[in-house]
Amino acid sequence: MNTTDSTTPTTSSRWGARLASAAPLLLILSIAARLAWTYLVPNGANFVDLHVYVGGAAELDGPGTLYSYVYGEQTPDFPLPFTYPPFAAVVFYPLHVLPFGLVAFAWQIGIIAALYGVVRLSQRLLGGGDRRVAMLWTAVGIWTEPLRSTFDYGQVNVLLVLALLYAVYSTRWWLSGLLVGLAAGIKLTPAVAGLYFVGARRWAAVVCSAAVFLLTIGVSALIVGEQTRFYFTELLGDADRVGPVGTSFNQSWRGGISRILGHDAGYGPVVLIGVAVTAVLALLAWRAIDGAQDRLGGIVVVQLFGLLLSPISWTHHWVWLIPLMIWLLHGPLRDRLGAKVLGWGWLALILVGVPWLLSFAQPTIWVIPRPWYLAWAGLIYIVATVATLAWIAIRGSRRCRGPSPDPSV
Repeated sequence: MNTTDSTTPTTSSRWGARLASAAPLLLILSIAARLAWTYLVPNGANFVDLHVYVGGAAELDGPGTLYSYVYGEQTPDFPLPFTYPPFAAVVFYPLHVLPFGLVAFAWQIGIIAALYGVVRLSQRLLGGGDRRVAMLWTAVGIWTEPLRSTFDYGQVNVLLVLALLYAVYSTRWWLSGLLVGLAAGIKLTPAVAGLYFVGARRWAAVVCSAAVFLLTIGVSALIVGEQTRFYFTELLGDADRVGPVGTSFNQSWRGGISRILGHDAGYGPVVLIGVAVTAVLALLAWRAIDGAQDRLGGIVVVQLFGLLLSPISWTHHWVWLIPLMIWLLHGPLRDRLGAKVLGWGWLALILVGVPWLLSFAQPTIWVIPRPWYLAWAGLIYIVATVATLAWIAIRGSRRCRGPSPDPSV
């Protein structure tokens, strides 16, 4: 018989309380360690994508053109072109007048602040929020693979995730539409969030987001008309220009199947089958948890589908795993064993960084064929995502739904 007083704190709750009390210090130490890694470790960060943002934007008033610009100082084997819509260059344009070192430092601080915002919004979408728990998630999140590559390259994805989460959080249709439209105007992939608003039947937000996206094209056309036409008529959909499809860092169906087949699979039959299966699972998962009501669960399901659908989903695109883990470990299904296994399993997976480890064994980023065990291991995020959607579809149904969201989140 258990004679322990129900009011006596358990060992896990005591550890949780101690971690929470130490959260501010742990966050400071994590930030300090990240900055030390950047500036003190050789090749701690190269900011190649940030260089592209700044250098490409500078071409708006330079002698060249936006889409002929390449940055190759640190990537001689693959000079990096500007691959975003022209509106992104308009947004990034003010950065080119500042010293790059200042821009890079401020960018890192902005990433950290945005990551904290992502965690806090995820908590609020679950109906609660403890700031110290958010600090702990931020301190750990800094060292996950999606954030490590975000810091290393100077990527923009965390800011876009923050914007989309706030669009879901807001009940104002014009603000939600504005944020989604602007995010899609900067980088096309956020446009998949429109599926969330369609599923939630927030039609005003859907129309507004489409109008704002079209407005970003119009603004770009006024500033760089020929470049805007060139992007949307000739460059759009050219995955080869974005980067090597077959590298282990590309965790989409197209990337995974290409590694197994040994050549770029494009959107051939096998890839389309994978996308179709994912679409069905995502729809079932949405219906099981009622994505319009469970807003965090709903947007995460949509974004997981988008990540596998996209021709290229670099590991730094997978910032959505942070809200996913929060939903699994603190959301309505948190008491179920499967939620714990998936939540902690994802955390272990992205702390280790399996695609990053596989990158050391791949011949080069350009060679798609590789030994079968490396090819199949390269499905890691894809398989984990399919398993997660399938579990949500099965266990998230109303008859299996767990308790209300964790109030301590």
